[in-house]
Amino acid sequence: MKGILIAAAVALLVSIMFTPYLIRVFSRQGFGQEIREEGPQGHQAKRGTPTMGGVAILVAMWCGYAVTHLVNAMSTPGGETPTASGLLVLLLATGLGIVGFMDDFIKIRRQRNLGLNKTAKMIGQLVVAIVFAVLALQFPDEREITPASENLSFVRDISVISFGLVGFVVFCYLLVSAWSNAVNFTDGLDGLAGGSSAMVFGTYVVITFWQFRYDCATSPSGGCYDVRDPLDLAVVAAAAMGGCIGFLWWNAAPAKIFMGDTGSLALGGLVAGLSMTTSTELLMIVIGGIFVVEMISVVLQIAVFRTTRRRLFRMAPFHHHFELAGWAETTVIIRFWLLAGVCAMFGLGLFYSEWLALEN
Repeated sequence: MKGILIAAAVALLVSIMFTPYLIRVFSRQGFGQEIREEGPQGHQAKRGTPTMGGVAILVAMWCGYAVTHLVNAMSTPGGETPTASGLLVLLLATGLGIVGFMDDFIKIRRQRNLGLNKTAKMIGQLVVAIVFAVLALQFPDEREITPASENLSFVRDISVISFGLVGFVVFCYLLVSAWSNAVNFTDGLDGLAGGSSAMVFGTYVVITFWQFRYDCATSPSGGCYDVRDPLDLAVVAAAAMGGCIGFLWWNAAPAKIFMGDTGSLALGGLVAGLSMTTSTELLMIVIGGIFVVEMISVVLQIAVFRTTRRRLFRMAPFHHHFELAGWAETTVIIRFWLLAGVCAMFGLGLFYSEWLALEN
């Protein structure tokens, strides 16, 4: 438990203190955000706000994780060390963060709202996802449990639905691509993606600690979990939560910096990685429901427009629909945060109720 608190506290402090440094550096370099012309006109005032702030979140996550294990090593020689699961999830987020950084950098250099083309971004996501998928099925522990499983999962593996190696690689790519794009779509208002992500990662701190507390190796029972390295995943989730909250201090309306694709793709990758390493891939659809709804709004907008030549929403993602309907930006943000919190709590309730049913 101490390691989880250290990871969250260190990541929070690093994010809060490092972000203003990035604001100064990126402002001097002219790394400002380009704004869509067809968007809400109030957003035009944000043109030139420093972007690529996701760098601060990634640095904070790694610092929180590293300091936690350094403290553990100093206080308990031979104790908890970095694990395959924790490192793989962090590397997945970092890999996607690099893809996002390239996208942001091209936008800035070309001074337009389009960075990497769809093919280049897809290839970047594909490469990162394949590397993660292959490695996640390696590194078995003494119980022969690997960081991820070839089975589909809800709260635990569904043994009757197995993808096989090739199928899992394809599934992993679809999951990584879907979640990274979903968080990316949500990142359209000051603090919306950061605040929503913090709630999701806070939920996963509870889930992973619960899986550690009722690990089948130490607490065999009807509701125990066969998950590799749940405590280390709790440290990763806590560091991510702290990094998001610290960044939110500067990203909340009116934002002094945006996370850009650097942050949104990285956070989406972290969401996907945690869902696979904790065997909660389908449950994540509930926990991250706000991201799912945002992505669905884009898909529906495109589908309806291509078939009827009419728009379903005034603008997609549909948080902009409410802005164009006259809602203040802060009103949209707070209400979407409330929806994100409801989704996270409902998902946590499903997780607990499943354990309760098996335990009794």
